[in-house]
Amino acid sequence: MSPSKISRRIFLDRIAWIDRMIAQIRALPLADRSAFLADSRNVWTAESCIRRALEALFDLGRHVLARGFGVGVTEYKEIAENLASKGILSETHAGLMKILAGYRNRLVHFYHEVSADELFEICSTELNDVISLKDAFHNWLVSHPELVDTSF
Repeated sequence: MSPSKISRRIFLDRIAWIDRMIAQIRALPLADRSAFLADSRNVWTAESCIRRALEALFDLGRHVLARGFGVGVTEYKEIAENLASKGILSETHAGLMKILAGYRNRLVHFYHEVSADELFEICSTELNDVISLKDAFHNWLVSHPELVDTSF
């Protein structure tokens, strides 16, 4: 795989997707556990939006590695490791991304073990982790315009 330019369109699409998922989560009644748990649609929305936001983060990382650096990665934790080794993410952000990779796998493969209470806690207290990673990607790209294909 040869490096080329990172697609600005794909990059911005994934960032927008993460923003939409975060907005949907924030629209839930997160100030009141009882209200959140009273309507099962809140739980399903929370689960879906968290999972989709995480998928978009990993798709973004995979795209940057593949297009910008010619590195093909399939395992989510390896994406985080490669992003750190290429200087795209700090070791701290890469460590956080590894943790989120494990959580994404739990949502997908051990969905039956994820409780409504856990989803409430994640949504009400941990969203800043996703936002921090999204911002780290964005800041990195802004500081490396030479790697971006701006044609649409």
